[in-house]
Amino acid sequence: MDFQGIDLNLLAAFDALMDERNVTRAAARLGVSQPAMSAALSRLRTLLGDPLFMRSAQGLLPTPRARDLAEPISQALRQIESALLRKPPFAPATASLTLTIGLSDYPAHVMLPALAKALARQAPGIALNVHTYTSRDKAVDLLDAGTIDLAVGVPPTHPESRILTRPILQDEFVTIVRRGHPAVKRRMSLKTYLELPHLLVSPEGDRHGLVDEALGQLGKRRILALTLPQMFAAPAVVAQTDMTATVMRRVALASPARTRLLMCPPPLPLPVVVFGLIWHRRNDVHPAQQWLRDLVVATAGAL
Repeated sequence: MDFQGIDLNLLAAFDALMDERNVTRAAARLGVSQPAMSAALSRLRTLLGDPLFMRSAQGLLPTPRARDLAEPISQALRQIESALLRKPPFAPATASLTLTIGLSDYPAHVMLPALAKALARQAPGIALNVHTYTSRDKAVDLLDAGTIDLAVGVPPTHPESRILTRPILQDEFVTIVRRGHPAVKRRMSLKTYLELPHLLVSPEGDRHGLVDEALGQLGKRRILALTLPQMFAAPAVVAQTDMTATVMRRVALASPARTRLLMCPPPLPLPVVVFGLIWHRRNDVHPAQQWLRDLVVATAGAL
């Protein structure tokens, strides 16, 4: 390999391409033209003797060689940036900027009020813009596009090296029915569970969820009477009908209808749901975003 043919700009181009998986977005990120980025990729391919990225319907897919190089090159660039750009420590109390956070329905209801309170107290000059999303993988698209600075939700289906995650919040499922339901006194048997009409919460609009997967393993099916995209509407509906629903515990506890509900353990084993803090690797060392991530983690930990 000709080391004299490699300069810092080529490494920065590789890092941007690895993060963005798109020549146009990578060029915009570095402030260069698309032809210049394409030329940098061509030089990298020649110097490293590998195609590095292959075009596909999903964007540029890195080769095994590119994946091996991604982490050491990214770390080296961050160390160089840190050494050359000695910035004063971030001061949230005096900062004036807007940060954007992507929230799925659950953390928006459960965590956002406490986060807004902490933000107002610690950083009154920072405005928070909330962007909602439903599909767990939509967070990756929003982070890739720079639409949001971070997200809180169920981690993406497929791990990506450019997308970082940290578990910060979890909840368990409970089964709810209205108080005084003629079929349920204290606990719910599987037989009764299968006889009752069910309300399913599905932000994506599917008529199949974790409960259906668990029942399928037992060779069972439930009766679906209503499918809703908004989980926090479910308790109010259950409180006024003979339907049952299996929802996360904090969803039931946060409902104004909670006093009219009977909560009991689901009659079949269900996994704990883990929500994660999700952010793009390119924002990993950004001082304001580091501070916001720490605040989100602290807020979630106090719930």
